[in-house]
Amino acid sequence: MPEKRLLIVAHVPSPNTTRLMKAVVAGANSPDISGVNAIAKNPFDATSEDVMAANGIILGTTENLGYMSGALKDFFDRIYYPCLEEKQGTPYALYIRAGHDGTGTRRGVETIVTGLRWKGVQEPLILKGDWQDSFVGSCEELGMAMAAGLEAGII
Repeated sequence: MPEKRLLIVAHVPSPNTTRLMKAVVAGANSPDISGVNAIAKNPFDATSEDVMAANGIILGTTENLGYMSGALKDFFDRIYYPCLEEKQGTPYALYIRAGHDGTGTRRGVETIVTGLRWKGVQEPLILKGDWQDSFVGSCEELGMAMAAGLEAGII
């Protein structure tokens, strides 16, 4: 069976958001999972070719003024039309590092992925309020669940 590719597109403007992204990658690369190659990219570096090669995508963003990061919005602006027809049904998951409640950020991302016709495979993970070390474990679980779903062929 060919290896599946999990693309992680995460905006990491701080040491803590870098920890979150690394936790997602660690979960996706768990030794309990085989046949899935997780690749993490900054939104500015991720391309439509990366999306086209992906079997699943995890999006990570900060909450910026009640919306997704400009970096993630730039990613969507660049990949939207090149991927629109070809990647319908792509499974995705989302995590948000939210200082407030994350609802505007979630709505913004969900509006775009609805247009792309991607398929959410779990509730968005909204890490709200002051930093908590438990956020790291939640992100690791997210990466592991997504990779396990790809490995099993259920997403």
